[in-house]
Order: sequence, then structure tokens, then C-alpha cells
Amino acid sequence: MEVRGKPFLDSHYFLHETVKRSRRRKREAVMRLRDHPDVEWAEEQRPRRRVKRDFIHTDVRRAERDPVQSVTEFATPREVPVLPWRDPLYKEQWYLVGGAVGGYDMNVRQAWLLGYAGRNVSISILDDGIQKDHADLAVNYDPLASTDINDHDDDPTPQDNGDNKHGTRCAGEVAAVAGNEHCGVGVAFHSSIGGVRMLDGPVSDSVEAASLSLNQDHIDIYSASWGPEDDGKTFDGPGPLAREAFYRGIKQGRHGKGNIFVWASGNGGSRQDSCSADGYTTSVYTLSISSATFDNRRPWYLEECPSSIATTYSSANMNQPAIVTVDVPHGCTRSHTGTSASAPLAAGIIALALEANPNLTWRDMQHVVLRTANPMPLLNNAGWSINGVGRHISNKFGYGLMDAGALVKLAKTWITVPEQHMCTYEYKLDKPSPRPLTGNFRMNFSLEVSGCESGTPVLYLEHVQVLATIRFGKRGDLKLTLFSPRGTTSVLLPPRPQVS
Repeated sequence: MEVRGKPFLDSHYFLHETVKRSRRRKREAVMRLRDHPDVEWAEEQRPRRRVKRDFIHTDVRRAERDPVQSVTEFATPREVPVLPWRDPLYKEQWYLVGGAVGGYDMNVRQAWLLGYAGRNVSISILDDGIQKDHADLAVNYDPLASTDINDHDDDPTPQDNGDNKHGTRCAGEVAAVAGNEHCGVGVAFHSSIGGVRMLDGPVSDSVEAASLSLNQDHIDIYSASWGPEDDGKTFDGPGPLAREAFYRGIKQGRHGKGNIFVWASGNGGSRQDSCSADGYTTSVYTLSISSATFDNRRPWYLEECPSSIATTYSSANMNQPAIVTVDVPHGCTRSHTGTSASAPLAAGIIALALEANPNLTWRDMQHVVLRTANPMPLLNNAGWSINGVGRHISNKFGYGLMDAGALVKLAKTWITVPEQHMCTYEYKLDKPSPRPLTGNFRMNFSLEVSGCESGTPVLYLEHVQVLATIRFGKRGDLKLTLFSPRGTTSVLLPPRPQVS
């Protein structure tokens, strides 16, 4: 397999596309490679099932003006236009104009009026490509945040087969041009937007790693609205190369400040799926974003997990308003849906914060997002609790609805957090349980954690990661719950009835 474009993970990789042969011969070849003294690592790259987190509705509106003429006309020095915008679908962007029940929105207009629109911030949409010459995207298109992993070139234009609208729709939510009389308005309409075409073909660990590690010093935010199958059965996450790409991103990206990885939390709620079974949303390196409907309710597809940090608006059913954005080819839509639509809105809001304070690190961003998220519009949903420091928290909505105005204000004055320290404890059950774990049997484990007092202690808790290896007859019946000393309860893994 010939690999062109950008190298990834600062190493030399040789990818060889094998011909069809017996699985045994493939295993033998990989083992011989691993045993070679000059080979550090070898693994057969197999396609992984990755799904887009939206639902397709047919509501496409073509742009009313010629797209090529429009691109030329509006490629002018960028200033914040005067509100309200002339874009025909702007008034239908209910989540920006106080159109949710109770007059709520995500307070983006306040951030705009403070002068923030995402200038000098680069966002890359990891998806099925973006239509870079769309009249609402071309002015903001960033070739340095774009590539085509599927066809091994630098052009992220999606294949025009009717199934590859997703990435373009996500890009429009972030960076659609404001005031050009096309479609609606992007949250960060002065940001730079690119796309990685990586979902329109077999998605292996190396494909994901190449996407996540593209131009990490140039790209500020990576937005991903996909993940493992949301079927209530799958338990999957990033492979070793993708995990390394995440780690390199937060350690070295943005010249050491760390890349921001925004992830859609998942659409498997109707199948009783949980984003706890998704290794992308549970990673401490990502900001997992959930969804709320225009009436401030839990949508039917929402997945619950303690790793969701915040919420943006999205769709509910076909009788309720969804998200307005651009569409392929050269059109507009009112029907972008699912947590797929929530993650790009969050990425756009985060771009506003990075314009307000470009020095925010990846950990700073998590702090300011959770501190400014507003739980009030969503408190009519069940499941809220108050954690040990007095914040409302929900496995459905994280810390609440993102508030762009509050976020940029806090970002401006935020003092960067100190270097992160990690403290690892291991607990091993000496003997297996003498009785089978069936029915309502409950087993409790207590672990005293001092914070690694020797060396560099952990003084303020940011993340808790639990890596558990459990032999259990029916995985779907297993429930894992973490209790903090202050009484905060986190359901790390709920029962999943679809799993046999």
C-alpha cells in the first residue's frame, strides 16, 4: 500500500497490503516480523466498524446563488458583521437565537458581541470529507487542516454518492460564513476549517492514528462525530496507534499546549447502550459531548456515562427542529441530527474560547468548559446529583449546557493549571470469588489512595481512570460503580441487556 501525505507519530512505517491468504499464514508473517531485531512493532491492520452518529432525514435546500460567484464575492477582509445576519436560515438556528423552550440557547451571541468569532483557530473535521468549495465554507477552508487518508492525497472532497454529507454538515456548524446570504451561520464563523477524509473506506487503527496526528502543531481542535457501533453490544475503543496519537496530541500538539479532541458521545440510547463502552468518549484526552432537544429534554438516542463533560443542542424526532447547516452538494439543510451535530457545535464554542485565550492547554479547556456549563435548562430531567464540590452533574448531560459567553469570559482570565501528575494504584483480588456472581450479588472493594505522597503528589483531582479485568459469565448483567469519599456516585458501566 502506497502512503502519501503526512507522516504520523514521528516514526517510519511500512504498510503492506496483503493478498487474500489463510489467517494462519498472516499470523505467521506477523510473528516473524515481531521477532525481527530491527522491527519495534508489527500488527495486522484490520478494518474496524465505525459509524457516523447522525440520522438521515431528507431536507435539503440548495443555495440560491451560484456558489463560485459567491465564493469570490465574499472573500473579503473579515470583520464581525452586524447582527442580525442576512443568512436566510439564521432565524431557524433556534439554538443560537433563544429559540429553545424557556428562551434558552447556548449564549453564542454574547461571545460574538464581545468580538469573538474563532479567528486564528484551526479546526479539523475527522469524517467522510468536506466540500471545500461550498459557498459557505470556501472562505474559511484550511488546506493545512485537511487531507484524504482514504485515497492517499490532500483533497478532502467527499465522494458524491449520496452517503457522504456528514463531514460537510459538521464543518458548516463550526465555520459557515456569516452575513453572506447563504444557509445559516457557523458558531466560529471566522475560524479556519479543514477536513480529513477517513470514514469513506476501511477504518483501521493506522487510519485513525494518521487522522488524529495530522499537523498537530497547526490544528487546534479535532472534531469527531463517529465511533464504534452504538448497538448496545459493542465494547471498543482506539487501538495502540490511535492511543499514541491522542497522547502525542495532548503532550506535543499546539507547541506543547495540547490538541483539543471533541467527541460525540453516541446514539445508542434506544438500545440501552452506554458511552462507557466507547473508548473514545471515555478517554481523558477527549471532551465527550452529549445532546439536548429544543425543549431541554433528553433525546431518545442519548447514551449515559460519567465521562460526558457537557451538552449542546441537537435534534429529537422529525416533528421537532434539528440543526441548520450546509449540505452536499452546495446546499443547506435544517435536518442535521444526533450527537453528530452536538460535537461540532461544541468545537465551534471551544474555538471562541481559544481566540479569547490562545494559551489555554488541553486541561485548561476541560476546566473552563465544566465550570461554565449551565445545568439550569436541563434540571427538569431525572438523574442529576451534586458532587463533592457542589456542582450539578449528570450522566446524561455532564455539567450542563455549554455557555459560550461565560466560556470566553472565563477563558480570558484563566490561569493555566500546573503540570499534571498521575498516581497509579493496583488492586488485585487474591482469590476468585467462592460463589458465582449471579442475580443481585454485590461485591465491594475499598482502595485507600494517598495521592502518591512521595515525589510529585496529586493535590487536586482532575480525572479518575479505572482499568478493570473481570471474568464474568454474562457481561451485559455486570454493573460497575465508583463511590468517592465525598459520596459522589459514578456508574462506570451500567447493565447492557443487549449483551449476551
